[in-house]
Amino acid sequence: MSVLENIVKKSRHIMIAGHIRPDGDCVGACTAAYLYLKKKFPEKKFTVYLETLPEVFAFLDEENTIFSHELSGVAEPDLFLALDCGSPDRLGAAEAYFRQAEKTVCIDHHISNHAYAAENYIEPKASSTCEVLYGLMAEAEIDKEIARALYIGIIFDSGLFHHSNTSRRTMEIAGKLMETGIPFWDYIDKCFHERTYTQTQLLGRTLLGSMRVMDGKVIVAAITRRMMEFYGAKTEDIEGIIDQLRITKGVEVAILLHETGEQTYKVSMRSNEYVDVRKIAAYFGGGGHIRAAGCNMQGSVHDVFNNLTEHIEMQMHTEK
Repeated sequence: MSVLENIVKKSRHIMIAGHIRPDGDCVGACTAAYLYLKKKFPEKKFTVYLETLPEVFAFLDEENTIFSHELSGVAEPDLFLALDCGSPDRLGAAEAYFRQAEKTVCIDHHISNHAYAAENYIEPKASSTCEVLYGLMAEAEIDKEIARALYIGIIFDSGLFHHSNTSRRTMEIAGKLMETGIPFWDYIDKCFHERTYTQTQLLGRTLLGSMRVMDGKVIVAAITRRMMEFYGAKTEDIEGIIDQLRITKGVEVAILLHETGEQTYKVSMRSNEYVDVRKIAAYFGGGGHIRAAGCNMQGSVHDVFNNLTEHIEMQMHTEK
């Protein structure tokens, strides 16, 4: 019996949930965990909660049979599985159920995770939560549907195997998932390269308004609520823009601000070689990885940029 099966074998009602504003790794992990466990324990009750399902990943639940986006009236679970979530407050509406559950388990790969559940499976060196989850499953039980969800999570958080968190094990797992017969090339197009016209417009506008500072080593850009309204864009339409900024020649750090309220911004940061953006995000109450991290900040655009670049400059000075 696999580790994942052992975790749930004595439970009757299992709630699976990921972090707010779910990304590919979060969606993939929640989907894969559900499909695997439902296959092994069809008699058990499962509730899989995500705040929303980004349109780009909608094909993982085409029949709308997996995910719940509302929890009113849902009974308390006796087991809560938190996936790809660094802290309980990022579970959103599901946090209350996490607090009430008899047993809590966290499966994650964020180094900023402080093992907040009763039972934790956290591997900071893993490329993704899907990579960690794969290790908790019996390989023989991973069918094409489960493999599809795991593969999407891995390619998403490894940046198509570009990020420094990609290891030999990451590639070996991806290879094994490919051997199930999934059309892996199609998922890469769907999740990374394919864009709606709205996304293309928003990307162009953001890149046009970007600017380089600190001798061109840092590139910064902001997406305002007004821009989002003008293009009729949704939060998921922002996905991928930060990486387009990051690959600008000569840039070490890319910063993208997304205005979410009056002088309130969701900050995304990426670095290429030596700046640890996770430390900067942690200073401002956020978290993430060495080369990819984020936080929420308040103030004017210039205030936020200045506060961030001050910390970047300190690291660059140290590097020299």
